[in-house]
Amino acid sequence: MRKSRGAPVDTMGCKKICDDERVDPQTRRYHVLVALMLSSQTPEVVTAMAMSRLKERHLSIENMIQMAVKDIEVLIRPVAFWKNKAIMIKQTSQILRDKFNDDIPDSVDGLCSLPGVGPKMAYLAMNVAWNKVAGIGVDTHVHRISNRLGWVKRPTKQPEGTRKALEEWLPTELWGEINKLLVGFGQQTCQPVRPKCDSCLNQSICPFGRKQTGKKAS
Repeated sequence: MRKSRGAPVDTMGCKKICDDERVDPQTRRYHVLVALMLSSQTPEVVTAMAMSRLKERHLSIENMIQMAVKDIEVLIRPVAFWKNKAIMIKQTSQILRDKFNDDIPDSVDGLCSLPGVGPKMAYLAMNVAWNKVAGIGVDTHVHRISNRLGWVKRPTKQPEGTRKALEEWLPTELWGEINKLLVGFGQQTCQPVRPKCDSCLNQSICPFGRKQTGKKAS
């Protein structure tokens, strides 16, 4: 079901829109962080368009520090919570200048110390920006699907609880790829509303799918 890699996360996800050979590795890491900040509760296409506008203005720590918040707002609209995110991008840029030598932190704790950055973003940033797998990035798709598939011992209410439950049994070599696989699956098949359980290849092993289709476990 994910063989075609045709979901929005595959074509416009953070890694895809930040792979730019024209920028140096340090700048690319900053782009990854900004893209993740913009992506929260925002469709990939909207995030990609906002990142394109920022790049047209030469997205960098220095330029974001110098740019007025209102100008950042104009560039990133209509991402979710664009007013707050504009402020946080500017604040984060200044912190990176003052405390991290114009680079993003290379640890989960360091990343989580930045305005608006939580565990999900931190783990994804470690993976995409630093190529280090420190944990599983769990967003709403991963959280929802893991519970539907019964991949957690007991239902979890928050993504962070899901992350801990998954990391208890999922081999570490799969931590880096599970987010993108499940996000795409959630975008195309296992959607929050009206999931396509009838055509899902997982229906026989999925408690939620069996309940939706009335089929028994195989």
